[in-house]
Order: sequence, then C-alpha cells, then structure tokens
Amino acid sequence: MRQFCPAVTDRKLRFALVGCGRIARNHFGALAQHADRCELAAVCDVDAAALDRAATDTGAVPFDNLDHMLARSDIDACIITTPSGLHPDQAVRVARAGRHVITEKPMATRWEDAKRMVGACDAAGVRMFVVKQNRRNATLQLLKRAVDQKRFGRIYMVNLNVFWTRPQSYYNSAPWRGTWEFDGGAFMNQASHYVDLLDWIIGPIESLQAYTATLARDIEVEDTGVISLRWRNGALGSMNVTMLAYPHNLEGSITILGETGTARIGGVAVNEVQQWDFAVPHDDDAKVQQASYETASVYGFGHPLYYDNVVKVLRGEAEPETDGREGLKSLEVLIAAYRSARDGRRVALPLDY
Repeated sequence: MRQFCPAVTDRKLRFALVGCGRIARNHFGALAQHADRCELAAVCDVDAAALDRAATDTGAVPFDNLDHMLARSDIDACIITTPSGLHPDQAVRVARAGRHVITEKPMATRWEDAKRMVGACDAAGVRMFVVKQNRRNATLQLLKRAVDQKRFGRIYMVNLNVFWTRPQSYYNSAPWRGTWEFDGGAFMNQASHYVDLLDWIIGPIESLQAYTATLARDIEVEDTGVISLRWRNGALGSMNVTMLAYPHNLEGSITILGETGTARIGGVAVNEVQQWDFAVPHDDDAKVQQASYETASVYGFGHPLYYDNVVKVLRGEAEPETDGREGLKSLEVLIAAYRSARDGRRVALPLDY
C-alpha cells in the first residue's frame, strides 16, 4: 500500500504551474472555477513575456526558475505544461521537493522516463496525475457507460479518426515543436487523448501494426499515420490520424460497432453524438441530445471536471481517475505504434522490455 502526503482539509489547496504557453490558459480557467477550494499561487516560465502575461492574468507570483519556485513557494502541487520532453526531469524535481505532480499529455516521450516519473512520485509519497480531460466530456462519458454496461454486446469493430490541420507556421512557432526529443508526432502530441480512448473505453490491446509518414511538413516526426488494432476481447479496429486536413480541423471521432449496438461520437473533437442505436433502451438514451455541444476548440471543456477530481483527491475525498500508472497505459500504446512503424512489424502488448 503506497503512502501519500496527508490530505489538505483546513485551507485552500495551493497550485503552481510551470510552462505558460497556450494550454496553460485552460488550466488557469479550470482552477478559477474551483476558487472556493484552491488557488494558483505561482507561475513559472523561462519566456519573460509569457511569464508576465500569466502573472498579470492570474495574480500568481512569477518565477523564471523551477527550483527557485519550489524552494520559495508554499505550494501543494505543481502543474507541468512545458514541452513534453521536459516533463520527466521537471516531474522528478517537483516530487523530490515534496509536491504533488500534475503533468500534461503525453507524460513523457520515452517509456523509461515515464516510469522514472512514477517511481519518483512513489518514493516521495506524492500523487502524480496525468491530464486526460477528454475523458470528462459528456459525450465520452455516455459512450464509456454504454461499453461498461455491455450495451454493445460483443464489440466487433472500432474506428478512431483525427483529421486536423497544423500548418508549417505552427511547427515553426517554437523550436521544440515537431521534434522527437521534446514533442513527438501527430500520434503522441495532437492525437494523444484519442490514443487514450483505445484502452480506456474498449479495453486492453492484444497487438497492433502501424505506419507513419511525414508527407508535407518540414519536421522530424510524423504528420500522418495509421494503426491497425486487435483488442484482447477480439474486436478489430483502426486509428487514422493526420495533421494535413484542408483547410481546417475536420474531425475527431470514435465509432463502435457491436452485436447489439452502434454508436459514433464525432464532430471536430468528439463533441457530437452522431449515431446512437441499441437493441435495448436505457435511461442514458434520453441524455444523448444534451451531451452534444458546440465547440471551436479541440481541447473540449473537461479541464474543470478533471480538476474537480484532483482537488477531491488532495483533500482526501476521492481516488484519482488518471494517475501516473493510468498515464503509462496510453504511452505504452504510443511506444508500441512507433516501434511497429519503425521496424515494419506487428507488435504485441504488453511490450517486452
């Protein structure tokens, strides 16, 4: 039984955030919705302009050095929203300073680094959370319940599509973008939340075969890829990803075909229930129309619900929905896909390390 730092029950939780780029705004907004139970006490970035904007917008104390922030701030947890390749070392430093770790996806770009992060948090007795806010979308909550309730009967086929666009200017906007070391490609970065659905909704994967390609962008990593999958429950499926959709983001979807049910969650970011047919009616069927929502953002609206769980865990009121070990599951699928594409072979899971 792992032992963790005592729960905070007599005051507001104090968070810090390192990496004040564009995704940080989602975290700021989510924390603000829980202002009765938590506050953002500090922000950190090596980019002076980004740091100044974050401090001005939030009122948090600014730092340009993570170690200084950890030493000089009375915080309970640190949110890591820096480039993915920086997550491991920063998470280890946060854990060793006795603070809980909340890291954006993907938790790391290398398997050994990810395990090192989990190990450091275990050794320090702190919690580790991996951000997977899409799980909290109402559309996916409905789909997850339908699978858990066996409404599909035997699942035959599953398909996921992520047809988005990232122009060359996006990759040129920062030197770390489109690199193996700090970013990862279309699967690891942009489609990471969709890779998470493969195991979270359908179940453990038996094997996969992948192809990746860099078709149009001047980057190290892939801008396009496909994965063929076989789950342990016998279902077959595929995942198709590209950042080359013209002229804008087109689709983020998951389709499940089963013995007694068919469902498709589509839209630009799994925000619309487009098909919902089951042999046996259920109370959830009345929630389908309400679950769909309009969005121009691929991030969805799950961050506030995600942080509700984080806050409850740190107050001793709940168990974590997406801890470090949960984060390892989707990273293992990603590593298997890249290994398959590199070696031109089918890869079985779990991986043989």
